[in-house]
Amino acid sequence: MKKSPWICTFDVGGCNGCILEIAALLTPRYDIERFGCLLRPSARHADILLVSGIVNKQNKERLKTIYNQMAKNKKVIAIGSCAITGGPFKNGYNFAGPTDKIIPVDMYVPGCPPRPEAIEYAILKLLGRLNDKTKSKKIRR
Repeated sequence: MKKSPWICTFDVGGCNGCILEIAALLTPRYDIERFGCLLRPSARHADILLVSGIVNKQNKERLKTIYNQMAKNKKVIAIGSCAITGGPFKNGYNFAGPTDKIIPVDMYVPGCPPRPEAIEYAILKLLGRLNDKTKSKKIRR
């Protein structure tokens, strides 16, 4: 998983702003594939699950099923304020709870929607490719 993790996304519900930012990771501007990360549609082949949107009562069991289909050493990243707290939908009748109440979450990316750089940073931090001790250095030309 550290060399070339496969990523699966699950948009539970919401405004789709977060899923558009996840899709931006695949564009040449951000190019998450340069780190070996590949987007896969099947959770059975994925190492990292990106969850976006609110977890509602209709999709709660589907999210659990997708999580259980993943292989060992799976990681989950909750993306956006809807996945983390419920966002503006937390008082809705169909809200089943934040993602970490349904499945274990390894990392949170706050924002509404979060920038693609923040999602990319979270994936790389989760993989251990970034160190806390490493500080940005000025590029001299």
